[in-house]
Amino acid sequence: MPKISERQRESRRQQILEAALACFSEDGFHQTGMADIVKRSGLSHGAVYLYFQSKDDLIEALADDRHRREAVLNSVAQGSGDPLERLQALVRVYAQWLTDPAGEARRRVGIHGWAEALRNRRVRTSIVEGIDMPRALIVALVERAQHDGLIKRDLGADAIARVLIAIFQGFVLQKCWGEEFDIKACMAAVTGVIDGFRKPDVKRRTKA
Repeated sequence: MPKISERQRESRRQQILEAALACFSEDGFHQTGMADIVKRSGLSHGAVYLYFQSKDDLIEALADDRHRREAVLNSVAQGSGDPLERLQALVRVYAQWLTDPAGEARRRVGIHGWAEALRNRRVRTSIVEGIDMPRALIVALVERAQHDGLIKRDLGADAIARVLIAIFQGFVLQKCWGEEFDIKACMAAVTGVIDGFRKPDVKRRTKA
């Protein structure tokens, strides 16, 4: 086989991942075979298996790719500044991702991943690691807000983070089911939930 450049190698890898993403989005993990992905990619069996030995390898690679993309979204919560403003910024950026038509296939594959995690320990580990990233960011923001006297100290930071993540996961499900809902109104409701965590004597300082 002739040598190819690192750039060509990465391009082929992405070509295979895009083919797998399309197949998994349309038919799920169990109804998709490696032959389907090979056909969709336009490459040979040998070329595909050179990069990925199994569907599990592809599922894990897609999960890692999603985590890298989400790391960019999560970056809005990092750094100094008002922790509640950063928490609201995180809500807004995820709302934008939720309404991005280009992300539909990844949202669908993400849901398939949640289901697969119930039976596949390797997938579950990858999924949990991906969720742990935003959860840790939210926990850190809430703890800073509690330290600054903005949020009630009797509420657990981890519990607040899990509640907010669960709300977003529910929106992902509803979006992929094709339900029509007003995302702007829903995000205003999420803002109301966050406001409920505030200490009674702290006036709201952030924009919805």
